[in-house]
Amino acid sequence: MPPAKKELRPSKRGDRVRTPQFVKNLRGVKNWREAADWLEWRGIEDIECITPDQAGVARGKMMPSNKFTSNTSLALPSAPFMMTITGAYPEDGNGFSYPEDDGDLKLVPDLSTLSVVPWESDPTAQVICDLVHQDGRSVEFTPRNVLKRVAAAYDKLGLRPVVAPEIEFYLVRKNPDPDYPLTPPVGRSGRPIGGGAGYSIAGVNEFDELIDDIYHFSETQGLEIDTLIHEEGAGQLEINLRHGDPIELADQVFLFKRTIREAALKHDTYATFMAKPIQRQPGSAMHIHQSIIDKKTGKNIFSDEQGEETEAFRHFIGGMQKHVPNALVMFAPYVNSYRRLTQAASAPVNTRWGYDNRTTAFRVPRSDPVARRVENRIPSSDANPYLALAGSLACGLIGLINRLPAEDPIVTTANEDGIDLPRGLLEAVDLFEADDDLREMLGGGFVSTYVAIKRAEFETFMEVISPWEREYLLLNV
Repeated sequence: MPPAKKELRPSKRGDRVRTPQFVKNLRGVKNWREAADWLEWRGIEDIECITPDQAGVARGKMMPSNKFTSNTSLALPSAPFMMTITGAYPEDGNGFSYPEDDGDLKLVPDLSTLSVVPWESDPTAQVICDLVHQDGRSVEFTPRNVLKRVAAAYDKLGLRPVVAPEIEFYLVRKNPDPDYPLTPPVGRSGRPIGGGAGYSIAGVNEFDELIDDIYHFSETQGLEIDTLIHEEGAGQLEINLRHGDPIELADQVFLFKRTIREAALKHDTYATFMAKPIQRQPGSAMHIHQSIIDKKTGKNIFSDEQGEETEAFRHFIGGMQKHVPNALVMFAPYVNSYRRLTQAASAPVNTRWGYDNRTTAFRVPRSDPVARRVENRIPSSDANPYLALAGSLACGLIGLINRLPAEDPIVTTANEDGIDLPRGLLEAVDLFEADDDLREMLGGGFVSTYVAIKRAEFETFMEVISPWEREYLLLNV
């Protein structure tokens, strides 16, 4: 059943509906002179220079726009990229020791990402930055650079990956006390939202004004939404993005997460990208559609001249089947992520593939040969989009390079057998650390740093006593 679309509409401020070409022109700044003109024409007072950390959280600096365009050197400490989600530092992270090794890195703005921050009261812009060492070398362990490294590996072989992410998230009532469970929000009907509303237009319209703001914020930033649907969970929505370059799409997901959270807060609601935020409700995924283009011919290497599957198509899937379990910590980065990866949670927990089979980890949607693609259904929405795309594309590329065979496609329900994936964070970290092919593809500095962060996060999780333990152990053991 195709998803029902919620069409782009005029914003409440009376702006016209922007055509795709107009939207693209919002994000076409190429040099500093154009950037200065862009900022002046819009009356921008402040600019946020941001970059994603290992969790996908925006880190950076804010400054007046005239400082930004005056050749000011931008620097950021190393520490935020060695930090756990709790704000702590691992004892061993790629040889990093805080604060002794907290040297400055240079922030290099990618001017093509310059866009307005529409939720700010004062005229504000944002720009995504890369990080380099003081001598200009790329910083190996930062997420955007990891994805760039994988994209460069494809480019070296004359290939260009094309991706299209789908991001699920929940709207929940504000809950300042983490000891209390999250609950679905109240929609415009005045009643709490219930589950089982998959593809319901009425379910989408419960949050009509909030979604209007998501669309308005998105179009102002030049972000292109393909479709929006209500998913199965209570207050669970999904946004699908148009296909394109992996770095550009990772940037869009990074900005979309900020956008959706801000739009929700404007309506006194939380938006959460936790993999499993509400007990007995479906988890939230970030499905990734992938195809590969031959740069010389401009054709999809997954289809031959007759429109049939190629060996490259099977090798890409073979790489996914062999290496995705080892890269799982990039797709399921937190303890909570593994609550989604259970047979009872309707998420794929196998390494099988099939045609239009949503119970498999790797689904091949029905399409014309030119659009033949592989959908990785394992990543959860809590994953850093740069790392999820880098990990998925790296697994497929390893399959292409090593000509790894794919298993036969499955036509039955794939989730009725055992679970093929690591069951917890520590097991996933161990597999990731031991995969030499992934280490070479992603960079040893990143792997060592990421592994140290994830082990440290697990230790902080173990310090927390859960309601389950109090319920069943307090008076029974």
